Amino acid sequence: MRSRFDEQLALLKKDLITMGSLCEEAIALVSKALYEGNMELAKKVSPLDLEVDRMERDIESLCLKMLLKQQPVARDLRQISAALKMITDMERIGDQAEDIAEIITFLNGRTAPENIRIYEMANAIIKMVTDSVDAYVKKDTELAKSVIAYDDVVDECFNSVKNNLIGIIAKNPEDGEYALDFLMIAKYFEKIGDHAVNIAEWVLFSITGRKGK
Repeated sequence: MRSRFDEQLALLKKDLITMGSLCEEAIALVSKALYEGNMELAKKVSPLDLEVDRMERDIESLCLKMLLKQQPVARDLRQISAALKMITDMERIGDQAEDIAEIITFLNGRTAPENIRIYEMANAIIKMVTDSVDAYVKKDTELAKSVIAYDDVVDECFNSVKNNLIGIIAKNPEDGEYALDFLMIAKYFEKIGDHAVNIAEWVLFSITGRKGK
């Protein structure tokens, strides 16, 4: 019985890595599309989001089977419960990457001003998503805590982007709609960072039984 559970637990970890990789790919794709002003590239995000949605359903089904059939002990129960919470955040990451992609298609090839740190935000959240999933697989509390702390970088970038865009609107009101589109993209990036923090906090719970630092 235990060997069967261990096999399912290994599959769960494998699927979480795959789902996390799809999220990373979606974020990287929208970042590249935004940088290049490439609307066709942005359209490739939707199929990735659909695959993330499918994986959420598959992982949820696996977790429920493990809970109902294997009677896990407390430590295992925390891992399964954390996985169920994590996939919800990953699904939201996929949705928000698609939301960004949709905005990019409306920008008609316009890219962010060079002094806007929105691409730095994109790189930061890719790192956070990658590290949060790695922390779960490796049961690495320090890595999970580093993800939570790294959210300060994303927040600082967002404030910088916001202030820059407000300045653009003040100087060139005709660019207001364009600037607001980029502000919305930055806000979605910030939300993705928040979801990565949530994942890291559930990792801590799965290991220690407590969320947060």
